Amino acid sequence: MPQGQPLTVPEDGLSTRQRRNRPLVMVHTGDGKGKSTAAFGVALRGWNQGWRIGVFQFVKSAKWRIGEQTVLERLGELHRETGEGGPVEWHKMGSGWSWRRKQGEESDHAEAAREGWEEIRRRLAAETHDLYVLDEFTYPLAWGWVDVDEVVSTLRDRPGRQHVVITGRRADPRLLEAADLVTEMSKVKHPMDAGQKGQRGIEW
Repeated sequence: MPQGQPLTVPEDGLSTRQRRNRPLVMVHTGDGKGKSTAAFGVALRGWNQGWRIGVFQFVKSAKWRIGEQTVLERLGELHRETGEGGPVEWHKMGSGWSWRRKQGEESDHAEAAREGWEEIRRRLAAETHDLYVLDEFTYPLAWGWVDVDEVVSTLRDRPGRQHVVITGRRADPRLLEAADLVTEMSKVKHPMDAGQKGQRGIEW
């Protein structure tokens, strides 16, 4: 894509503007580092455009707070205070699902993941957000907790102009086929290979 220009122009009857503004399903997969980080980068750009941002983390503990969460939630506060950017919601697995009545740790992770996906389906139908970040969502799909075909059909038929970013390793081929943009992160070298643990500002 030299200078951001597409290599081909399909005969789909759409104008350049219409084609450019179509909503996207994006998948960040592969064994390398940076899948979630790239998705949160999209969220930051979306916030700057005034988009309504919804982040849904499917595997990380509800007690574990990553640096991007602090930044995006602070940007959500800035929006409420000044009107700058857009609103931000951040939800985590288990007790992090803020629409749950039950608080505390959730032992049945499969049920929690399914409940989280059902909430996302409701929000897609209602066009609640402009950008959905489904972080580490490939894992409940791979484990059979959430039906892949249902996810694909829901994303395909979602109304309006809603973008969706899905992250995680080993994305299902059906999800990759349905996506508009797929990036595979491959590891070339990592400090953990030399016995170094994760550190502040790099991993969280």
